[in-house]
Amino acid sequence: MEGNDCTGSDGNIPNGIVYLVGGGPGDPGLLTLRGRDCLCKANVVVFDRLTNNLLLDFAPQARLIDVGKSPDHHPVPQECINEILVKEARQGRIVVRLKGGDPFVFGRGGEEAQALVAAGIPFEIVPGVTSAIAVPAYAGIPVTHRGIASSVAFVTGHAAGPDPINLNWTALAQGVDTLVFLMGVHQLPFIVSSLISAGRSIDTPVAVIEQGTLPGQKVVTGTLADILTRADQIQAPAIIIVGEVVSLHPVLNWFNAEAVLA
Repeated sequence: MEGNDCTGSDGNIPNGIVYLVGGGPGDPGLLTLRGRDCLCKANVVVFDRLTNNLLLDFAPQARLIDVGKSPDHHPVPQECINEILVKEARQGRIVVRLKGGDPFVFGRGGEEAQALVAAGIPFEIVPGVTSAIAVPAYAGIPVTHRGIASSVAFVTGHAAGPDPINLNWTALAQGVDTLVFLMGVHQLPFIVSSLISAGRSIDTPVAVIEQGTLPGQKVVTGTLADILTRADQIQAPAIIIVGEVVSLHPVLNWFNAEAVLA
């Protein structure tokens, strides 16, 4: 595997192309067929921390470049990742930018696509199974359900920089049935207090899911009133689901038996 290299390169792009591939939520079986096909023909794979390394087995011929980020630690800045993609494609290579989940759901795939457009690099978006839907599903929680939830919002739980996430909490608390927070486990106290202050009932069911879709998946359920105590041992990566659909978890939980029920 390679580290980062931000050195630019000029020249033609005889056959160079970048595939922005969503690798899915963790379970390697959820990679799409198109994503697998792109990996099989790649010359270079630029991959993230949250992508399952088993997916790299589909690209034994490729040079691997690790650009993984972790919370508050970005050894390869986004601008540098953009430059790597441009440089490799300009050298005529087939590049797969392998991202966790879906490239366009809090994956910064739009920013990378903009950089490729600006550089004149051909590219293709290969959607992935987003963790916002798949992780609740693996916990037996449908994000919508007739008679319970007819609306769902995917919400970032993490803001760039030290400031708290700036959201329309009233609209989220009072106008959306199911809320799915990604990258929010460290902000759980702020999320809970913001929703309650904005009018969401303290009795609203909540689930926090760690390592979703993987063998180590852990599900903790409770309500806005007690989830902070119940989920105090949950570690990132984790997803937070707020809404009445969480009440279906004990009935529909099919993936494992490690749940801590409310």
